[in-house]
Amino acid sequence: LALKRMAVRKGYRGSGIATALGRTVLAFARQSGCQAVVLNTLMVQHEARALYERLGFCRHHRYILPTIYGHLANCTITVYRYDLSRTA
Repeated sequence: LALKRMAVRKGYRGSGIATALGRTVLAFARQSGCQAVVLNTLMVQHEARALYERLGFCRHHRYILPTIYGHLANCTITVYRYDLSRTA
């Protein structure tokens, strides 16, 4: 399952909503028979990266955004993966 977008309005961050959403995604993927959940995040999204790591996602690999801007700014994308074959 590819998680494309997940956001919580700024005023509601820190209240556990993102954690609940993340756990819901993992439960849905597990119930749907998916093998893993994968997502991409930018290097500047520190809070999002911390959330995914707290939920148990592992850094799968990194790459530079494949655009002229990406190369000039060294804009790194991190791919995270949560392997659903492990115990919950």
